[in-house]
Formats: sequence, structure tokens, C-alpha cells
Amino acid sequence: MAIYEILTVGHPALREKAREVTKFNENLGRLLDNMVETMVSAQGVGLAAPQIGIAKRVVVIDVGQGPVELVNPVLMEYKGTLQELEGCLSVPEFTEEVERHAWVKVKAQDRYGKEFFIEGTELLSRALQHEIDHLDGILFIDRTQRGPLQER
Repeated sequence: MAIYEILTVGHPALREKAREVTKFNENLGRLLDNMVETMVSAQGVGLAAPQIGIAKRVVVIDVGQGPVELVNPVLMEYKGTLQELEGCLSVPEFTEEVERHAWVKVKAQDRYGKEFFIEGTELLSRALQHEIDHLDGILFIDRTQRGPLQER
């Protein structure tokens, strides 16, 4: 397995929209394994493929109950709002309050292409929304009241 370099704010790859995954094979499995290892090594809660320079709609999240792999995730439903501090591996040493949905339901595929749904509240809800934003070139600093401030 390998640990990837995590790109930081200002890198153009973080602003690109990721492409849908259409091939579910060993390469995707290796990418997911390496992303989990990278996230754990960086002591993160989530990691999206664009954060390591790979423009694919792939996300890994671990809020303390073991890693969850999401391929081609789509936010399907949401309720309520919650404002809390948020940070990001790609925006080191910076946190800011961000308003997110309090509950979300996401449709995704696993590493084999099988579709599933995941629902989340609190930290899982926040992590799902944060990582899906990365797939669309959106950083959490875009959602703060202060905005991106020249990419910090």
C-alpha cells in the first residue's frame, strides 16, 4: 500500500470537478486501500480522490466506526441544519464554522459497483457533505462566512 501526498489549498486540482468512475477493478480497489491508509496516516476523518490529485468520484470516510468507501456518491435527501467548526486536510491549520445539513442520505457504489445508501447525522453527515463537495471542486472555506480569502 502507499501513502499519497495530500494537495493543499491553491493547487488547481482541488478546484476541478471529478469524473464518474466506470471501471470497477483492481486499480480502484488499490486506490481505495491507499486512500484509507493516507487518511489514517494524516489523522483525517475523510479523504476525496481530488485531494491526492486524482479526478475521480471516490471518497473514504472514517468517523470512528471503521472506513466507509463511496464511489460516485450523490446526495439524495437532507434535513435540518447544523453549524459547527470544520477543518480539512487540504487546508491545514485552519478551522471555521460551516453550516451543513443535520441529516443526509447518500447513494453510492462500493468498490465492486454495487449500489448502496448511507444515512448520517452529526459528524458523518458533515463528513459526507464535505467530501462530496471536494468531488465538485468546492472547499469548505467556500462555505464559510468569510469565504475563500484568496485561497488562504
